Amino acid sequence: MFSKIFLTLAVILGIYWVIRTRLQGGGQATGSQSPSQPPLISRERVRASAYGLLVAMVSGSLLWLYWDWEAGRGVVSVQVINANTGTIVIYQARRADVAGRHFTTLDGRQVVLAEVERLVLE
Repeated sequence: MFSKIFLTLAVILGIYWVIRTRLQGGGQATGSQSPSQPPLISRERVRASAYGLLVAMVSGSLLWLYWDWEAGRGVVSVQVINANTGTIVIYQARRADVAGRHFTTLDGRQVVLAEVERLVLE
């Protein structure tokens, strides 16, 4: 999870570095543009748009991480049903602690389901 965040930050920093070097060294005129013609969009507006986009992306990522963390902390009722006998055992666990055929209850017990048992989340 942290590798995705670091990769995103590395891409953002790389783009920032490329744009910064182009703006600093980009004062030379190319063949079709004359140096006296003003740019279509001012540097201040481009910079403000870039910072605004950066703030929006980082705050959106942080908001998504918070929602995912909050959803994982929710308590769910876990029913373990034995398919052979039909007996039902009910446990309480956090949503993030339920994975595949095993889970950890609120009181710390680790439950691993057998092949004949089925798991139902409520």
